[in-house]
Amino acid sequence: MNTNTKTKATTAYPLVICGVFAAVMVVCSWIAIPLPSGVPINLAVLGVLLSAGCLGFKYGTLTQLVLLGCVGLPVFAGFNGGLHVIAGPTGGYIVGYILCAGIVGFIASRTKSFWALVGAMILGVLACYAFGTLWYVHLMDITFAVGLAQCVIPFLPFDAIKIALAALLVQRLRQTNLIKL
Repeated sequence: MNTNTKTKATTAYPLVICGVFAAVMVVCSWIAIPLPSGVPINLAVLGVLLSAGCLGFKYGTLTQLVLLGCVGLPVFAGFNGGLHVIAGPTGGYIVGYILCAGIVGFIASRTKSFWALVGAMILGVLACYAFGTLWYVHLMDITFAVGLAQCVIPFLPFDAIKIALAALLVQRLRQTNLIKL
């Protein structure tokens, strides 16, 4: 293999892995339970945590940006897509996924500790909650307390399970060296 081919393969691999995790994220987003608030319970947070935990800051965040860039394609919950979804009440959570991935990826790429990974995932989800809930409260013209009651409290048990599952899966994938960037 000549140097040019090796460089192309080395450059292509991370992008392929980002694409794989973007596909995982889409499937996780599609698995959704609608709620009256309009913010569905879905597995998107699990996808964010997995991509950021496995890929680190740069590629974990890139994976979320790729999805945001798929405006118009049905990559969000309920097979929705388009600027109207991002600009709508749940758009803050979608943008919050980028913050979550950045936080989780930054910390995950600097530690091998399971508990540090769990802590990073908690911080990332909290950042997503904060950004998304503020966005939701603003657009829906409701109080912050109502926003918490509609958009955070019902999700806490599910997201705790997603954090535990994602941390376990990331640790296992790290041990097997299946994903190496």
